[in-house]
Amino acid sequence: MTVADAASAVADVDLTDAWLVVIDMQRVFTGDSPWSTPGYDRASAAIERILPRFAGRTVRTRFVAPEQPTGAWVDYYRDWPFALVAADDPLYDLTEPFAAVDGPVVTATTFGKWGTDLPALVGDHPHLVLVGVSTDCCVLSTALAAADAGVHVTVVADACAGASDADHERALAAMRLYGPLVTVVDTL
Repeated sequence: MTVADAASAVADVDLTDAWLVVIDMQRVFTGDSPWSTPGYDRASAAIERILPRFAGRTVRTRFVAPEQPTGAWVDYYRDWPFALVAADDPLYDLTEPFAAVDGPVVTATTFGKWGTDLPALVGDHPHLVLVGVSTDCCVLSTALAAADAGVHVTVVADACAGASDADHERALAAMRLYGPLVTVVDTL
């Protein structure tokens, strides 16, 4: 995508009725956590700039461990035992300023947040604007599930961060393949 194409894509995004979904801006993805996401602070600053445009239309999400993992999640938490704590553990707290944002929070034990709770808040076929972490995990999983359900999805690249810069870019490239269901813009 050229710079002109990116500018055009941003101009073409109608945000009038869009919902901002702030994905997993939690302590577990900061600091010295094994799941620390490089670029978290950069994405956080970009999200803060976007928030005022979505007053009354913002949903925050939280990833938490299940009480009892099943299926492939058993192996997952065998690899990441530090995260197998209760949903109310401070590890899973939203960071500031996101903890203080007015509006609902969807908590899920899955990477993807498009399930039953999010559609119940925003409707079955909304326009979602996705931001947060990690681009290559929870953002990607949410975007693809929502798009598959017929939801128009816009992902704001500079308001997301991945496990690495390369993983972030690969995830954005994968989501671009889902156009026009998923639109990736560089900034809002």
